[in-house]
Amino acid sequence: MTPLLFIRSQVLKITQTQMAAIAGVGQSTVSKWERGSLEPSRDELARIRAEARRRRIKWRDEWFFVSPPSAPVLSNETEAAA
Repeated sequence: MTPLLFIRSQVLKITQTQMAAIAGVGQSTVSKWERGSLEPSRDELARIRAEARRRRIKWRDEWFFVSPPSAPVLSNETEAAA
C-alpha cells in the first residue's frame, strides 16, 4: 500500500473523488498518486494535512513518506476516551 492510498483509505476514509476535491486535483491524479506514478505537490500535501486536522485526526507528516503503519489510526476523540 502506498502512503497516499493509506492516507486516503485508512486515515481519512474517503473516496478518490473526495480526496481529489480536498487536494484540488482530479480523481485521475489521486489514482496516479496511489499507484506511485505521480507525486503530489507541497500545496496538495498541505491541503490533505489541513483536512485531517480539520477532522481532528491525530496527524503524522511521516505518513506522506514512509510505508504505512500496521496499527490503526485513532482520532483525537478516540484517544481521549482510551
